[in-house]
Amino acid sequence: MPRMKNGKRDYSQQRQYNATPEATRKRVLNNAARRAAISSGDASVGDGTNVDHKTPLSRGGTNKKSNLRVVSESKNKSFSRDSKSRLVSQTSKRERKK
Repeated sequence: MPRMKNGKRDYSQQRQYNATPEATRKRVLNNAARRAAISSGDASVGDGTNVDHKTPLSRGGTNKKSNLRVVSESKNKSFSRDSKSRLVSQTSKRERKK
């Protein structure tokens, strides 16, 4: 919660968010992959797709074109849920197929 002085925010008291170097590296690589897919015509801005790494970056995957594919956002970010919509697994359907 920001600190208040006389009803006004004191922004000098707020802490800066600093991402870890690993998180920053992944974001940079994901953004680069998305830009490459858009420039090659495989994806377009606002089309509801994600650029997916066949071998995830967390498991040593690269940004080479052979490791990238364009999939729907729901397929790329879906986790298994039960009939009451509770999370069953934090491994996506795509990752479980391997």
